[in-house]
Amino acid sequence: MRVILFGPPGAGKGTQAKEAGTRLGVPHVSSGDIFRGEMASGSQLGEKLKAFVNHGKLVPDELTTEIVVNRLGRDDCGNGYLLDGFPRTLPQAESLDRELERLEQAMDAVVYLDLAAERIMQRMAGRRVCPKCGASYHLVTLKPKADGVCDRCGAGLVQRDDDRPETVKDRLDVYARSTAPLIEYYEAKGLLKRVDADGTPEEVRSRVFAALGVG
Repeated sequence: MRVILFGPPGAGKGTQAKEAGTRLGVPHVSSGDIFRGEMASGSQLGEKLKAFVNHGKLVPDELTTEIVVNRLGRDDCGNGYLLDGFPRTLPQAESLDRELERLEQAMDAVVYLDLAAERIMQRMAGRRVCPKCGASYHLVTLKPKADGVCDRCGAGLVQRDDDRPETVKDRLDVYARSTAPLIEYYEAKGLLKRVDADGTPEEVRSRVFAALGVG
């Protein structure tokens, strides 16, 4: 099965994508992981990517698609994959469709994690992380045993800059302009599966599996 999973920042894409990929028996393909892997490998694509990233420039849609499609051509994706973080824009989605057509492949489903902006703000404002071991917490849903202290290593917890209200608002604005148009695009193709992302990770996970017809 070939699946795209997308949604606004804070909707839980990374968590749900990993679980869904495992349940479907296909690789969880994250565009961020691909980029880091290509740059670390010293490949020709990785060098192209570095030329943009190291100068603080946006990676062109064509190059982004080329890099992702190159990853999807590996043997482990022969029986399908779950895409996380790509496509992010309408041009990327259209470019991906052209590449899939060339490869005589087709997407089976596009899962959209639907979460209202006010709930995203609440959810992300409560997130805390350990700067030492990377453990994640939430002031409401996943509290540490001692306030402000990591259960694993005892380091003081911090709020990421990405989770500060002003930054979250900016990220949501970018999402609305760049990524939200994909909802209508995939809906018109009959591929979109809307999933309510308001709930515990377990509740949302069961909805994702139900939308994909996975027991």
